[in-house]
Amino acid sequence: MAERLADHTTLRTGGEARTWVEPESEAELIEVVRTADAAGVPLLVLGGGSNVVVADAGFDGTVVHTGRLRGVHTDDVAACSGAFMTVAAGEPWDAFVATTIATRQVGIEALSGIPGLVGATPIQNVGAYGQEVSQTIARVRVFDRAGQRVVTRSAVECHFGYRSSLFKAVPDRFVVLTVSFQFRLGTLSTPIRYAELARTLGVEPGARAPMTEVREAVLALRRGKGMVLDPEDRDTWSAGSFFTNPVVEPAVADGLPREAPRYPQPDGRVKTSAAWLIEHAGFSRGYGSGLARLSTRHTLAITNRGGATTADVLALAAEIRDGVERAYGIRLVPEPVLIGAGLDT
Repeated sequence: MAERLADHTTLRTGGEARTWVEPESEAELIEVVRTADAAGVPLLVLGGGSNVVVADAGFDGTVVHTGRLRGVHTDDVAACSGAFMTVAAGEPWDAFVATTIATRQVGIEALSGIPGLVGATPIQNVGAYGQEVSQTIARVRVFDRAGQRVVTRSAVECHFGYRSSLFKAVPDRFVVLTVSFQFRLGTLSTPIRYAELARTLGVEPGARAPMTEVREAVLALRRGKGMVLDPEDRDTWSAGSFFTNPVVEPAVADGLPREAPRYPQPDGRVKTSAAWLIEHAGFSRGYGSGLARLSTRHTLAITNRGGATTADVLALAAEIRDGVERAYGIRLVPEPVLIGAGLDT
């Protein structure tokens, strides 16, 4: 059956899918994928819809929604080795984070409040407030569409990087089935590396804090930026951060204004803040005159104020990207997956 994709994305834009399927089991999911591939039908695997921008024309193929694939299995819990958990792709991410905190499993507490499903997290190597899922993922089990078989990739084989992975690099090859995590047991968080979070908690950077307090602080910070979903709050009608933080060569970083944020990376490059670049290029919070505007609380989020089209969103994104490039010589890269739509070049 056809289905309006705007009803299944947090940005609330996008046209219809030709065919909409919600598998009840992993076996059914694999069969749907195999059938589509054998028939040469375009396929889109959709989770929580929080990191995608779908074209107004929709998707002329089969959309497989994974939200009914549930299950959390704890394989091992030991004081010395921690907890090993395998989670189905359709489990809601934030509910899983809350579960790990309640059961004293340390490592993803700073990723509280992120929308979407567990299966999407390794694709983007989801991260926030100093943590990334790659720090706790042990392996990812996938259906390999090229080989038509189920395989398991270790963390090393996933090639995780900043907002990247093997699965993102080859977007049409792998369908995530389960994600396995290795956690340390305890009640205190991992060291707090993110300065804003440390200030909120009243601790020095590098200190630990009770995980319950970290979760509460992160949720408060995210709400203050419109990054916790609320159907009544148009600042949350977005795809999250629309651009990734640029990682540039040292010479490019040296050319930025002295006050621009700089975060040295292990490979010698320097990460800077996309939000800072956007704001200082003249795009303040709430920027825009149409139905698509920057969030009134965070310059990284392009929001749908009600009735915006994907074309509206992408036009604003292109304006911001080009303005930042003119001001600083850095070309911002979209973070969401663009389905059937792209930024004007």
